[in-house]
Amino acid sequence: MQLANRVKTLTPSSTLAISAKAKELKQQGHDVIGLGVGEPDFNTPDYILESAKKAMDNGMTKYTPAGGIPELKQAIVRKCKDDNDLEYSTDQIIVTTGAKHALYTLFQVLLNEGDEVIVPAPYWVSYPEQIKLAGGQPVFLNAEEANDFKLTPEELENAITDKTKAVIINSPSNPTGMMYNKEELEKLGEICLKHNIVIVSDEIYEKLIYTNDEHVSIGALSNELKEQTILINGVSKSHAMTGWRIGYAAGPTYIIKAMSNLASHSTSNPTSIAQYAALAAYESKEDSEAMKQTFKERLDAMYELIVAIPGISCVKPKGAFYLFPNVEEAVAMNGFDNTDDWVTALLEEEKVALVPGSGFGSPNNVRLSYALSIDTLEEAAKRIKRFVTSHQA
Repeated sequence: MQLANRVKTLTPSSTLAISAKAKELKQQGHDVIGLGVGEPDFNTPDYILESAKKAMDNGMTKYTPAGGIPELKQAIVRKCKDDNDLEYSTDQIIVTTGAKHALYTLFQVLLNEGDEVIVPAPYWVSYPEQIKLAGGQPVFLNAEEANDFKLTPEELENAITDKTKAVIINSPSNPTGMMYNKEELEKLGEICLKHNIVIVSDEIYEKLIYTNDEHVSIGALSNELKEQTILINGVSKSHAMTGWRIGYAAGPTYIIKAMSNLASHSTSNPTSIAQYAALAAYESKEDSEAMKQTFKERLDAMYELIVAIPGISCVKPKGAFYLFPNVEEAVAMNGFDNTDDWVTALLEEEKVALVPGSGFGSPNNVRLSYALSIDTLEEAAKRIKRFVTSHQA
C-alpha cells in the first residue's frame, strides 16, 4: 500500500527526534539532561487549573463552535487591543488546537500548488513542512548571524517572485530568540505592501522578553498592514500551557472564516475544557513576570557558561527560552564531519541532548532550551565543556 505523495517528503521534527533518543537513554537508566523540547518547566498556574475543574463540574464538556467559544474569542479581542494595539472583531478570530494548528490551517486555506512562502532561516522546524503539505514551496533566506539572524529589507525584496504569496515573521524567534524592532518591521512591511504579500506574524513568545526592547506587532503599524497580516499566538508559552493546545489566529474575516470552515471538517473544535482554561488565562490580571524573571536569570547564567566553552560562540537572545550557539569551530576542533554527528556523540558520551541546527536551516548551530533549573543548566554546560576539551586534537 502506497502512502500519499504529500507525506513522502516530510522531514521528521528534529526536536522530537532528539527528545525521543534522550527519553530512550533515560529509560535505560542513564542520567540524561534534555535541552531539546521547548516548553516552560513551570506547571500551569493554579487559577487556570481551577477554572478547568469548574468548567468540567459545570458540564462544559460538549462540542463548541469550530472557531472557539464566543467568550474566549471576546477575551482574545481584548487581549489584542490591550497588548498589541490591534482592534479585531470576534469574526476575525479563530481559536485553534494550539498555535501550530493555526499555522497549519492558515497555509491550507491560503496556498495553492506552487505558491511560494519566504521563510527566513533559522526557522522553526514545522514552517517548511506545513507549507509543503499545503502544496506550497518554502523559499529559504539565510538571515546572517552578524545581523542577529534578522532578515533585511533588501534580502526580502530580492527574494520576491511572481509566485510569492507570503512571508513568515517570527519575533521573538524560535530558535534564535532574536526580535525585530519597530523600524525594521516598518521597512519589511513596506515591501510586503508594495508586492501584496501576506505577512504571517508568529508572536507566540511575545511575553518572554528579557531586555527593555518592546514587542511590536507588525499589524499594528498601519491599517494597511493589519489587513495584510495574520497574527498567530496562544497560551502555550505565556501561561505554561503547552499541553492544553490552545492557540489562535487573527486577521481578515474572509481568511478566518475559511479557516473555521476547514476546522469544522478536521478537528471540529479545540477541547472545550482547555478553552475555558485559556479564557481564565486571558481574563486574569496575573502576568508572567515571575516566570519571565526566572528565565532571565537562567539565560544570563547559561549564556556566560556556553560562550566560555572553547570553539563555541553565541549571539545573546532577547526573548523566548533558547540559546542558538554557533559550534562550527568546536565541531572541527573535535574532529567531526558535521554538527549532527557532534550532537549525537555528545548525547551518547555525556548524556546531554541538544537539537542540531540543521533542522532549523542553520547547520553550524545548535539549539538548547534553558527552561530548566540553574543547577541542571550548570551541569549541562560542565558536560558540554568536558566533551569539547576531551575531543581536542
